[in-house]
Amino acid sequence: MSTRERILDAAARVMREQGVAHATTKEIARAAGCSEALLYRHFADKQGLFMAVLEERLPGFALPDDAAGTGTVEANLVRMVSGLLDFYVDSFPISASIFSSSTLLARHREAIAAHGAGPQVPLLRLQAYLEAEMKAGRVRPDVDVEAVARLLVGAALHQAFLAAFWGGGAVDEPGLGKRLVAQVLPALTPQSCQTDRSPG
Repeated sequence: MSTRERILDAAARVMREQGVAHATTKEIARAAGCSEALLYRHFADKQGLFMAVLEERLPGFALPDDAAGTGTVEANLVRMVSGLLDFYVDSFPISASIFSSSTLLARHREAIAAHGAGPQVPLLRLQAYLEAEMKAGRVRPDVDVEAVARLLVGAALHQAFLAAFWGGGAVDEPGLGKRLVAQVLPALTPQSCQTDRSPG
């Protein structure tokens, strides 16, 4: 295992246990069995390390760039919402600690924005997918895709809060992603697209 991978594994472990706000690079380096200097050869700062943990050590939720027009809208949405459920459940314990201080939150907000990231990303990605499907004719032109994206992303985040609050640490409702999508699908897509199995 490379040094970078070892540092990422240690960072994910320490951040889950203590939250990103309280996890220090010194402690992460110690957990990885290396010096802080070596850690900084691979990651510019703690926010960069945090972003790498989110991208490389947590479940993915993004659809391929060419997902629109392939498979079915239902299957694509279920895949993304189910991915978001797993992502948020895993990331909630890591990220929640940044709200413990307004100063800390402001500092973290600025650092994450500098990396071109932030909590708006899942919403924007889901909205962009729905807009692409609208252009492809598989989502009705009168649908408020931003509102639909907010409903689905918000539901996934709420489930993560429940899992963290009650200590389950996992999505304890099998098929929840499919159930959530099923409630918005009839209003979202033309009838012919709800069961169409296009190749791809």
